[in-house]
Amino acid sequence: MAIERTFTMLKPGVLARRIAGEIISRIERKGFDIIGMKLMQITPELARQHYKEHEGKAFFDELISYITSGPVIAMVLEGDCAVKMLRLLCGSTKAEEAYPGTLRGDYAMHTGLNIIHASDSVESAQREIHLFFRPDELIGWKDGNNDWI
Repeated sequence: MAIERTFTMLKPGVLARRIAGEIISRIERKGFDIIGMKLMQITPELARQHYKEHEGKAFFDELISYITSGPVIAMVLEGDCAVKMLRLLCGSTKAEEAYPGTLRGDYAMHTGLNIIHASDSVESAQREIHLFFRPDELIGWKDGNNDWI
């Protein structure tokens, strides 16, 4: 399998509900290496850049309002087929279609209050990583567990 990097963001509802540790723990247990992580308040300008592909859609303003309503945890993850594997762990973006056992299936009741963002392609991941992280903020490291994951 190919080692990839992907971007993920725990949205304001995660911090408000105090479940960040549970979500991060599940990401780590899956086998991802967290190579960048920061708590931040997203500006409306950054939010519009990040979600530019949704501009003009009916839910765009609500999405921008939610993502800027409180702090988020932005992360860069590394692992085998990281983009696809993280999206599988997250589950469907539609709350009513997210299976139990996935992050959204276990923690989200309403699509508009989705708990996590996950890049949808390697190209999107690269773009999003560069929006939120400088190269010197990413730390590649190995813990010796790769043979077990």
